[in-house]
Amino acid sequence: MITILSALLSLLSFRVRSRASLELELIALRHQVTVLRRQRAGQLRLFSADRLLWVWLYRVWPQILNAMVLVKPATVVQWHRKGFQFYWRRRSRRLGRPRTGAEIRDLIRQMSLANPLWGAPRIHGELLKLGIEVSQATVGRYLPWRPKAPSPTWRSFLHNHFTDIAAIEMFVVATATFRLLYALMVLGHDRRRVIHFAVTQNPTQGWLARQMTEAFPWDTAPRYLLRDRDASYGSVFRHRVRAMGIKEVVTAPRSPWQNP
Repeated sequence: MITILSALLSLLSFRVRSRASLELELIALRHQVTVLRRQRAGQLRLFSADRLLWVWLYRVWPQILNAMVLVKPATVVQWHRKGFQFYWRRRSRRLGRPRTGAEIRDLIRQMSLANPLWGAPRIHGELLKLGIEVSQATVGRYLPWRPKAPSPTWRSFLHNHFTDIAAIEMFVVATATFRLLYALMVLGHDRRRVIHFAVTQNPTQGWLARQMTEAFPWDTAPRYLLRDRDASYGSVFRHRVRAMGIKEVVTAPRSPWQNP
C-alpha cells in the first residue's frame, strides 16, 4: 500500500516539476545504476569522474541529493566544498604585488653599473622622473652585487691607532701623616706604559696644563686624549691641550666604569 502511494505521489510530482529537473534526476539515477553494474563483489569503488559528475549535478540542482542512494548527501556536499577550496587555492596561489618586468630590472642594473656611486634612493628618484612607478625597496632588491672592500679587524684597528691614544687620570693618595696627595698619571695605550707621573697637594689648572707640556714635549703629542669629567680639567687645561693639537675624548656622564 505504501509503495503504491509513493508511486502515485511521484507521478503527481512529475506533472508539477520542470523538464530540466526531471532530466537531471534521470541522469543521476542512470549513473548510479551504471556504477552498480560495473562493480564487483566487495566494497563500492568510485572514480574521480563519478565524483565530478555528482558535484556538478549538485551545483546545478541542489535537490539532486534526494536521488542519491549510493553515497550520503553529506558526502556529495563535502566533495563540492573541497572542489571549491581547491579552485580558490589555485586562484590565490600568487599573492602580493606583481613581479617587476624584465625591462625595468635591466634598466636598474644598467643605471647602477653606469653610475657606481648611485645608491637605491638616487636610482629610485631617476626612475620616478622617467614615469616608472616602483618602490625604493624594489630598486634595492635588483641592484647588482658588488664586493665590498675588506674592512680591518678590531685588533688591526687598535694596533694601528694605539700610538695615537693616551689617557690621563688623577687619584688621591693618603700619606702616613694623614695628608692627601693628588697623583697624576699619563698612560700610553700602545704599550700600556706610563708616559708621565707627578704628585702635588694643590692640583690647579695651571699645574695640570704644565704637566701636559712636560709629558709631550715637541711633536710627541698624541691625536686623542682620554679623560674623565673631573672639574680640575678647567678652561686653562683645555686650551693648552687644544693648542698642542690633541683632541679630548671625555667619558660619558655618570659612568664611573669608563675609567680612562
